[in-house]
Parts: sequence; C-alpha cells; structure tokens
Amino acid sequence: MIKTTKAKNKVLNVIKEFITMESFGGVLLLFTTILALIVANIESIAPIYHSFWKSNFGFIFKEFSATLTMQEWVNDVLMAIFFLSIGLEIKKEILIGNLSGIKKAAFPIIAAFGGMILPICIYIGINFASDYKHGFGIPMATDIAFALGIILLLGKRVPVELKIFLVTLAVVDDLGAIVIIALFYSGGIELVYLLSAVFVLLALFLLNKFGVKNMVVYIIGGVFLWYFVHHSGIHATIAGVLLAFTIPLRTEIVSRSPLIKLEHVLNPLSAFFIMPLFAFANAGVTIGGEFVVNSITIGIFLGLVVGKPLGIFLFTFLSEKFGIAKKHENLSWLHILGAGFLGGIGFTMSIFIATLTFDGGLLAESKITIIASSLAATIIGIIFFKAVLFRRA
Repeated sequence: MIKTTKAKNKVLNVIKEFITMESFGGVLLLFTTILALIVANIESIAPIYHSFWKSNFGFIFKEFSATLTMQEWVNDVLMAIFFLSIGLEIKKEILIGNLSGIKKAAFPIIAAFGGMILPICIYIGINFASDYKHGFGIPMATDIAFALGIILLLGKRVPVELKIFLVTLAVVDDLGAIVIIALFYSGGIELVYLLSAVFVLLALFLLNKFGVKNMVVYIIGGVFLWYFVHHSGIHATIAGVLLAFTIPLRTEIVSRSPLIKLEHVLNPLSAFFIMPLFAFANAGVTIGGEFVVNSITIGIFLGLVVGKPLGIFLFTFLSEKFGIAKKHENLSWLHILGAGFLGGIGFTMSIFIATLTFDGGLLAESKITIIASSLAATIIGIIFFKAVLFRRA
C-alpha cells in the first residue's frame, strides 16, 4: 500500500513538472518566435539566417549518407524526438491516465474531435474550388505549450479540472494530427524501407513482450526505425510516435517504468530546446513583402479562431445533451468555451504541417496567418476569461 502511494505521488510530481515545463516552455517559445521574426526582417542579418537553415550538414560513408539541411535536422530529426515525447504521453494517458477509461476520457476526446473536424470542414469549404485543399490539416492543431501557459498565467481562479481537460484534449488533438500527417502528408511509399521499418517495429514490440527494460536497446532500435521510416516515404517524425508505443510501462510500479523515466528526460528537452529551436528555424518569415489574403489564409484563420472554439463547444454540448459524455461538475459551459478559444492557438503543430504542405510564398503566408491566428486566439481567450469568468472575482 505504501509503495503504491509513493508511486502515485511520484507520477503526480511528474505531471506537475510537465505542466510547469509546458507553461515556461510557452514563454520560451514566444521569445524564440519573436526573435526569429526580428532576425528574418533585418536586412543585414536575414540572408545569413535563411542561408544557415538551408546549408547542408552531416556525413557520407561509402554508400551511406546522413546529410540533411540544418532545417531538416530540426524538422525531421529533433521533431521526431519531440513526437517521441508526445507518443509517451499518449501511451501513458491511455494506460493509466485521463484516457484510461471510456467514461473518464469521453468528454475531452469528443472535444478534441470537434476541435479538429470543424476547422477542417471550414478550411475545405473555403478551399473546395481551389488547388489548396490539402492544407486542411493546418488549422486542426492545438499548441499545448502556449494554451496551457495562458491557462496557468490566469492563476488559481481557473479550476484544476479545466487544466486537466485542456491537457487531455491536446493529447488527443496531437494524436489526431499524427494520424493526419501519416495518412495525408507523406510522399510515395518505398516498399522495401517500409517493410524494414515494420520489421524493426515488430522486433521492438517483441522485446517489450519478453520483458526487456534496457532503454539502450530501444534507442538503438529507434535509430534504425527512424532511418527506414525516413526513406519509406512516411514522414520521419512518425517513427518517434511508433517507438513510444514500444517502450515498456510497468503499471504495478509505475514510477520505475522505462516509459516514465524516458518521459522525465524528454519533457524538458522538448520544452526548453526542441520546440524553441523549431520555432526559431521555422517562424522567421519576411513580413515586409506583400501579404495576400486568399482562400488559404482565410481558411487557416477562420479554422483556428472560429472553428476550434465552436467545434470544441458544440461537440461537447451535444454529447452531454444526448447522454454520450458528461462534463465535470466543477466546469461550466463558459469554461469549455474559454478553453475552446485557447485551443485555437495552433502554432507549433500548425507550422509543422504547413511546412509539409506548402513552400515559397504560400508557406510564408501560411506561417504569418498561423502566428496572427494564434495571437488572436490568445487575446480572445484572455479577454473572455477576464471579462466573463472572473467578473465576480
């Protein structure tokens, strides 16, 4: 009994540390985004900034090549590690967390689906007659670091249950984004590499099944998995998620599990290094040029700022009315709508999907719109909470 209590306390401490990291990580993310925008718009520095991220780095040994641009090292390699940390969080939530029971998980899961489906519908509806329909994944994502950071900055007047709701929603949202990337944002499939990736993945699952807990084995296997996935035509970051689901989680002594230990290492790495570096590498767009308002920018903006809150609110409201899921008694519908506004902060994942979708001027316009939409969602969310929820405080 004592051991179980200690294990639960350690898990709770890990969750608290995760929330703290995410909130500070959001501040750091904002700083690196602003820095990238400043650097990219200073005439004397901008060429150096852009040429650095396009420069090649790596090595070639006989037939083996590991040469990528600096931006690809960030977007394909480091982001695979970031997706590994997301995958670990998803697996933990499914097995022992807020997604472990259908009744417990139904409400935020439905909220997440609503927050993905309605933005996609809005974007596709606006771009139905254009050649840009494939950008539908851009407005469906929520940036947990920014959204949770804003919630925590609002103070103790925000119910704990709302923070849990937002974290759970974002985890499901991330899972949805991962599935969309795998299905719709991958290139032509190379069968030999794909089969090799499947073989490595099955081997890692077997290691888990037979009780192998040595993380070195899984990391080495993960490197091979990344290499084969990268060359298979599926985006390399998916390898991080696949690897996460092979990492053992010993539920009888949770605090000693390889999954919890690895997550404890990767969370600060993701929050304080990978995500800020991703923002610095990808948010640097030149604002001085002519910005064109088109179906892409309108679809992204309305998807994030309007589609997200409406989707989250409507789906949860209808689910409770039809008895499918139940809202926590400490949460009001205004809480859910406020969380929906903050769900419109797409940023990291939205920019990531944009880099897989567009290039050149369309990519620059998409990034500017994502940043503007996320800023608008932040402002609306803060004003909403301050004016509506805290008016009696």
